[in-house]
Amino acid sequence: MEIEKINKIVKELRERDAKLLLSHILKEIHYLNEQEYSEEQFIKAMKNAYKAVFETTEQQQNKIEGPIKVVHILFGDSAAGCFRQVLKQLGAYKDEKVICIREMFSIAPIWKFNEEVGKQSRYNWLQNNLSDEDGEFDEFKESFNRAVNQIMSIKEDIPIYLWAAENAEEQTGLRFVVDLLKEKNNDIFVMNATKGFIELFSKGKRKYTIAHTGELSPDNLRAIYEKQRQDHSPLTQHERNQYEKEWLSLTKKIETLRIWRNETVQSVPENYFDDLIINRAKKLHGKRKANEFFKSLRLIGDVLGHIHLDQYISDTFINYRLQKMIENGIFEMEGSLGAMRLYSVRLKQ
Repeated sequence: MEIEKINKIVKELRERDAKLLLSHILKEIHYLNEQEYSEEQFIKAMKNAYKAVFETTEQQQNKIEGPIKVVHILFGDSAAGCFRQVLKQLGAYKDEKVICIREMFSIAPIWKFNEEVGKQSRYNWLQNNLSDEDGEFDEFKESFNRAVNQIMSIKEDIPIYLWAAENAEEQTGLRFVVDLLKEKNNDIFVMNATKGFIELFSKGKRKYTIAHTGELSPDNLRAIYEKQRQDHSPLTQHERNQYEKEWLSLTKKIETLRIWRNETVQSVPENYFDDLIINRAKKLHGKRKANEFFKSLRLIGDVLGHIHLDQYISDTFINYRLQKMIENGIFEMEGSLGAMRLYSVRLKQ
């Protein structure tokens, strides 16, 4: 029965969260080659990841109710599932609850997102432009509305911990949530996962960082939480006003892509990464026979490997830009554009 449950969970796991989980596992394997990281630590990390996946699936429907002392808001199933595991480790699972927001805030329009017309415009864009191989977009609205309702139901005497790494997706989401809470008097603590990871774990000769909170293990998250909750003060009214102002500024722009640069979320043209896609394609061509097609997944993965050095962006958006360049005659393709795995590309000869 356990194997059947695993198969069901894997089938239902969203592709982007599966990739975050895979990224976490590969990094743990990489760390295993380091002298200071033992096999015992590696096994423990894998067991925690296993538990976190189960927590993510089982708790997606959780409501914020009962005698709760703290609420944590995280972006993405992977990050939320890992942090639920942290709360279990700390014996705080009944007192501290997690709200998961499943939104790709770095892409698609957020123009007038505080209004229904803006929300509908965003979801229309997602459905019309991005590949929906897993049938996720219908779930987006329901999941998002559920999370918003949970946030608005938090009693005002309960402190809120907002988790975000330094990427446009989570930082845009952070600003959205602070604006959402502008009429409430809860203490809001911002937990910077990137700074926390660098401070505690990126030491010695080799420096590591993370692209997204979802890449952290439960042990990493626990250490960051225990450190930052001692050091941090809640946002001041001035800081809250600044986040609200930045959110409103973003919702006045029509761009469909946002990046994290100079500690701010910046709206940029959707072709921002096109030159990188073309240059990586040239590199791949150089390793192959002339005129040879290569799998789109190979190119998309290579591009993401370079983008994630300082940004976090979804593979579905890179796939969207690649297909736009096929339409514009920059690339040629063979196969079916119905899914990333079904077509191959080459630069137009």
